[in-house]
Amino acid sequence: MDHSEVAFAKINLALHVRRRRANGYHDIETLFAFAQGGDVLHAHVSDALSLEIDGPFGSGLAADNTNLVLQVAALLKSHFGVSQGAAIRLDKQLPIASGIGGGSADAAATARLLNRLWGLNLSEQAMADILAPLGADIPACVFSRPSFGVGTGTDLEFLDDSSITARHLLLVNPLESVSTEAIFKAWGGLDGGAVGRGGIWEAAVAGRNDLAPMASDICPMITNILERLSQANPALSRMSGSGATCFALFDDAASLDSARSRLDPHWWTMATMLR
Repeated sequence: MDHSEVAFAKINLALHVRRRRANGYHDIETLFAFAQGGDVLHAHVSDALSLEIDGPFGSGLAADNTNLVLQVAALLKSHFGVSQGAAIRLDKQLPIASGIGGGSADAAATARLLNRLWGLNLSEQAMADILAPLGADIPACVFSRPSFGVGTGTDLEFLDDSSITARHLLLVNPLESVSTEAIFKAWGGLDGGAVGRGGIWEAAVAGRNDLAPMASDICPMITNILERLSQANPALSRMSGSGATCFALFDDAASLDSARSRLDPHWWTMATMLR
């Protein structure tokens, strides 16, 4: 029997970089939200672990042990002594290295998928704890719920606030990948202050993305995208993560469609809603 799971795209409504650690990592504060759409994973029980990748961005990924999907599968199989394997197929709908957690979301969705397929009966918290060493965004992606993340982003406080759910979401990427490592390395070290606490929507609107200036220097198209999105008067528009994907939130589908019509047709877009 084939099982499937959506790897919900991750959005950083705000991302404040507070400090560079001696080990090169950074302390951040971020507001996570998640789209209703994303990559899709399918799996059925098999004798061994295998991965097939298709979809519009499938050719950019290797289906080997460097892929987080197989790393998660191997980790769960070893950790829990699972005798079964799994034949996994990844339908790669999201651009690669695009600031919306594609790899992390795929890893988290793999865990949720195999948890059901293999009958592991793990809680979301257990999955997040096991997978945290594989990537800072993975715990948030396991839950795929609005949350406040601190530290490297793995320490989460859930923000169940209806002020952001069911908003119309437009994702835009110029089809230029940017290096997260290079973006963080270019951060100037100035702490611009904390993310506001209270309602998530108010905090998001008052927030910022501290990586946007560096990302825009590397990929000037980001500035162009944000300018075009702002012309449509969204409730909020910003770059997500380390870029180059930008997002805009609207109160209705008509406003989103109007904004989409202003964009370069060569850019990748996805129209969906927040979860």
